[in-house]
Amino acid sequence: MTQTLPRASTLASGLADGVTVMNRNLRKLRHKPGQIIAELTVPVMMVLLFGYIFGSAIAIDGGDNYIEYLMPGLLVMGAALGALSTLTAIARDNSLGVMDRLRSMPMARWAVTFGQTAATLLIGIVGLVVMSAVGLIFGWRAHNGIGPTLGAFGLILLFYYAVSWLGALLGSLVDTEETATRLMTLALPIVMISNVFVPTAGMPKALQVVADWNPVSAAVTACRDLFGNPGVPFGDTTWPIANPVLATVGSALVILAICIPLAVMRFQKNAD
Repeated sequence: MTQTLPRASTLASGLADGVTVMNRNLRKLRHKPGQIIAELTVPVMMVLLFGYIFGSAIAIDGGDNYIEYLMPGLLVMGAALGALSTLTAIARDNSLGVMDRLRSMPMARWAVTFGQTAATLLIGIVGLVVMSAVGLIFGWRAHNGIGPTLGAFGLILLFYYAVSWLGALLGSLVDTEETATRLMTLALPIVMISNVFVPTAGMPKALQVVADWNPVSAAVTACRDLFGNPGVPFGDTTWPIANPVLATVGSALVILAICIPLAVMRFQKNAD
């Protein structure tokens, strides 16, 4: 008779399996110096490009510093796009047969995607630190104290982790890295149609509605409010913009509630 392990032991072994997958993904970075260089240089280029080239042509109400307006948007945008690296990582492993190998091993099924997203989150923390440091160098500041500042970074990481699970689900649906790369380009319009770079008030009405209900806009507004940076709208606004913290947490939890079980089920289904 097969003996069923206690729930605590099963959870502990699953977490250990997930940590093993996470460490495997992190160790692969030793063979990808280009990715490490990109994590260090892309934040500098983004601040220079958007802050000083595009920013010179964009006016902010009240004459506020555009870098102060922009940085929360860049931090959220970097999280949204960086988290989707899980999409290409899982698609690559699918194409190389790594996922088939993992399915054949005696390990918890949910541990594989958990390990993938955990590795993505750790890499994202490094990118967030680098981006923040670059912003500080170029004049960005958080003005509301340590508590709200940590709250803003916590929201960014929660949003990052949720999007990484969306990437895990999408990655389990494709078999090649090339297809995954094409899917990632679809995220650009979602990020661009938001308040990352410009206030939505100046957009055409239909586009403004889409931008205001975009979860990216809520996350950016929440961070601007918590950091004490300019660009938080007042008066008659849509519900996500009027309640940005609640909207960001809610959208992240909805993404997690949908994508975690579907990604794990897809991993199991591919084994059948």
